[in-house]
Amino acid sequence: MGKLFVEERQIVIPGDQLATGMDYLPAGGAYRNGEDIRSSVLGVLTMNGRVLRVIPLKSQYRPRSGDMVICKIAEMTNNVWFAQLTESRDGVLTQREVPEYINDGDDLSHYYNYGDYVLAKIVTATRTSIALTLKGPGLRKLRGGRLVEVNPARVPRIIGKQGSMIGTIKDKTGCRMIVGQNGVVWLQGSPQQEGVAMAAIDLICEKGHLQGLTDIVGAFIDERMKDVTDVEEVSHNDAGKMHADEEQPTRTARPQRSEGRSQRGRRE
Repeated sequence: MGKLFVEERQIVIPGDQLATGMDYLPAGGAYRNGEDIRSSVLGVLTMNGRVLRVIPLKSQYRPRSGDMVICKIAEMTNNVWFAQLTESRDGVLTQREVPEYINDGDDLSHYYNYGDYVLAKIVTATRTSIALTLKGPGLRKLRGGRLVEVNPARVPRIIGKQGSMIGTIKDKTGCRMIVGQNGVVWLQGSPQQEGVAMAAIDLICEKGHLQGLTDIVGAFIDERMKDVTDVEEVSHNDAGKMHADEEQPTRTARPQRSEGRSQRGRRE
């Protein structure tokens, strides 16, 4: 008969014994050692039936095909742009993978310039190269707003189950919001609205191991929004466009670190 030694959402460290016996199965962040299941990372235990998984508190972003990422145009040649996904990895964006028609010899900076941030999709990702595209619903240059950098391990919590957390933040703050799988979040609203949304993201990063976090964050935002006076008005037409543009990555957008630097996005 198997025995469980820890509770769900408990923080564990590498080597901690999670369970014993063959009734339990290890998944990501956990491994079997004889009859025992132990943690291989510092993280939070989650359970799906008898399957034990440890979600790392911190992790490096590993690019995968299909990921939606927010990245900065860092370099360009006569026919391609190089967009920075992380401090050590760039993606390649070719003329064929942007929605604009570009004539031979055009200056690429007229379309996407140094320092511009874009919401892109990863087409292919290998150890040596990452191919990006801006062809697809919602993919585009991000204009204005504020960028927040978080640890990629926190992205699933910021999005929430079936988008519950990101929906709470958007609805209660009135901010537009996009979350990139590479740990960059784009916010746009009034300065006070953005400030509340950023504080909510900080809370998620700090308290991500707690159960009922969506309710906690919702109550936190409600309290902070009582003091917000400069609410940004959005027309119905703009709201409709926003909704179409802000599709969120479902697998589970250099800026302020939420564990806490930020910068305003380029305005054009």
